[in-house]
Amino acid sequence: MNVFSLNLTNDFWDSITGYVTDISTNPFKLIVFILDVLIVGYICYKFIKSARNSRVWQLLKGIVLIIFITILSAIFEFRILNWLLTIFTTYGVIALIVIFQPELRRMLEQLGTNKFTKFFGIGLEKNLETKTKEDIYKIVIAAKELSNSKTGGLIVLERDIQLNDIMDTGVKIDADVSPQLIVNLFVPKTPLHDGAIIISKNKIAAAACILPLSDDKKITSGLGTRHRAALGISRETDAIAIVISEETGKISIAKEGNLIADLKEEALKNILIKNLVIKKFGNDNNKKKHTPKFFKKRKVEPEEKNEKYKTNH
Repeated sequence: MNVFSLNLTNDFWDSITGYVTDISTNPFKLIVFILDVLIVGYICYKFIKSARNSRVWQLLKGIVLIIFITILSAIFEFRILNWLLTIFTTYGVIALIVIFQPELRRMLEQLGTNKFTKFFGIGLEKNLETKTKEDIYKIVIAAKELSNSKTGGLIVLERDIQLNDIMDTGVKIDADVSPQLIVNLFVPKTPLHDGAIIISKNKIAAAACILPLSDDKKITSGLGTRHRAALGISRETDAIAIVISEETGKISIAKEGNLIADLKEEALKNILIKNLVIKKFGNDNNKKKHTPKFFKKRKVEPEEKNEKYKTNH
């Protein structure tokens, strides 16, 4: 009854032994062996990393446990247990194919697409640059929507300095960036509207976060709590904070302890592109290529026109 398990074990060790023998007779095959191990290890690593974020992860842990118990039952000759587990292992594969048919189909569909290269990390830097630009466009749309409705908002964009301690003060979200979600998070009298949202690693990481307030007495008295919080986080970290005034609907941006007020849509987009894309990924040569259709070409208000609103601290 345990012949199946023993055969699998013996075949595995026979293959390893044959591999070692080939290497000893032909040293060149050592390079092939190293590459073989690295490729298999990398594929396993990427597969496990991908599976951890899906319902497959719990199943994988169960499969590994069953295989381990099956091997032990064969070694210690628990024949009845080994027989049951062997049957489960044999026919369980068919059951898994049926249960996870949608996941397997998506995996096969991705083999001929750019998603497959993304799975192995190929072109990741380019994809990250494009994703960052797309997120900036979405953030600008959300800021404009909040401005039109005079809904107060505070959006913090993480850069090199991590904001984990700030995120811990709020509610974890971990959602893709979308204008609709950002606007909904600031709807008045909803549980998460009071505070800031943190955008980290191209995700809306947390909402209702508490930011450190700037206590600089030179700040204009007309600035509210949101503006003081934006200045506070921009002085303590390298983050960029976007503020939408509830009273006037004007959009401001805090960066490096400075506040640029009353920004138009195009000026806000240009500042974010410059600081989050160009400074990180280099020249923005493909700017026109990635600009969505909803940004119509028009006369751009230069950032210099906003210098009179700039407050130094």
